[in-house]
Amino acid sequence: MLYIGIDLGTSAVKLLLMDGEGEIKNIVSKDYPLEFPRPGWSQQNPEDWKNAVLEGIPQLLQGFDPSQVAGIGAGGQMHGLVVLDRENHVIRPAILWNDGRTAKQVDYLNGVVGREKLSKLTANIAFAGFTAPKLLWMRENEPDLFARIAKIMLPKDYINYILTGVHCTDYSDASGMLLLDVEHKRWSAEMLELCGVTEAQMPRLFESYEKVGTLLPEIAGRLGLPENVAVCAGAGDNAAAAVGTGTVGEGACNISLGTSGTVFISSEKFGVDPHNALHAFAHADGHYHLMGCMLSAASCNKWLMEDIFQTCDYAGEQAGITPGKLGNNRVYFLPYLMGERSPINDTNARGAFVGMTMDTSRSDLTQAVLEGVAFAIRDSFEVAKSLGIRIDRSKICGGGAKSPLWKTIMANVLNICLDVPESEQGPGMGGAMLAMVACGLYPTVADACAKLARTAETVVPDPALSARYEARYRQFKSVYPALKDVFSTMNGVLP
Repeated sequence: MLYIGIDLGTSAVKLLLMDGEGEIKNIVSKDYPLEFPRPGWSQQNPEDWKNAVLEGIPQLLQGFDPSQVAGIGAGGQMHGLVVLDRENHVIRPAILWNDGRTAKQVDYLNGVVGREKLSKLTANIAFAGFTAPKLLWMRENEPDLFARIAKIMLPKDYINYILTGVHCTDYSDASGMLLLDVEHKRWSAEMLELCGVTEAQMPRLFESYEKVGTLLPEIAGRLGLPENVAVCAGAGDNAAAAVGTGTVGEGACNISLGTSGTVFISSEKFGVDPHNALHAFAHADGHYHLMGCMLSAASCNKWLMEDIFQTCDYAGEQAGITPGKLGNNRVYFLPYLMGERSPINDTNARGAFVGMTMDTSRSDLTQAVLEGVAFAIRDSFEVAKSLGIRIDRSKICGGGAKSPLWKTIMANVLNICLDVPESEQGPGMGGAMLAMVACGLYPTVADACAKLARTAETVVPDPALSARYEARYRQFKSVYPALKDVFSTMNGVLP
């Protein structure tokens, strides 16, 4: 049988077709636009996601027998606010995970409602990208639209609704809404009331690997698929990527270098970072995880290459960064192009190059961006260490992980071994694997991971280089605190 994995990303949806043995048969990608109506704002039209999926799946199936497709599973960008009216029409563009318009609402939630209370109710504090602050923003700034809300969903849930007609979500994705009691896996009545919504407006909760329904007849006909194709709840992109890389079980770790950057630490038991610098979320395997998330990771390099250098030759720009330059760059880069989440939680933070001189070169700036992202990932590792969590090795995935240079920098900045999965299709592969469990091909997510998630290579740190990067990281750590008040003043906020 065949299984379809949907990776609903920020810039494109990637669809993959995989058999039960983990062989990827085909991949199709469909781009869609991203809107920045004001500085720091980020939104998309959910209809663009719908059209991309419905157009992409028939292309994915070209040359294959559609009757062999048994299940569909999605991994999707997290936190985005998708709101539907009583006729299930989209009310407004989805406010995305990297949107920073909710600084006022975040301050209210963390300062007035209180971090301690939020953590007790949801296991997390408020971050600008989370869904609850967006609801508060919409209630304050778009009251007429807010009054029309009949259903509140997350991005991949909207796709599942289009496919099945079921308003659903899964625990991993719902964990990032600041509306879920993560420990007990139920909607928090107090948080819903605080945001002015009811449980009737919320989607039904499922485990990621549970079947939520089958294809609607009209959708099955349009896609050329049988109506009995099972659709599972799916997962947030990071949890789906963790499944795709085999990051399940106690203490397993995955680093994702996508548009955003994440450190994902799997756990068999529920636990909360007492400082709330790391998110405490449910995992797609039915357990839990801690996660640090930086808002701009591979997107920093894309910005430098395409917007500033006006080139798509990523490898060419990195060619001048010779081994002798690693750990010796005098230029630092703060990768806060969209503000920052973990661990500093500062919507006013901005990107910055520091330490440039007249002899600074293009390759120095490129290297600084790669290293700056690695240093910011290290920040979340430091929080994990402070909790007594020891990480000796990690999986690494995402577009940035295709760069051998970046993997070398990352391994040595973190001073750990990095296992590179055989497949680069983390969230999409994870979605397909979750569909396999929903269809009964594998009894558990862990069983699917043990069978299908394979390692292609391991990047091992060099002790001398790691020592140089240790010194550079200590210097990097001093840059943001020195500029924090400057960023606040630049953005019209008193320090």
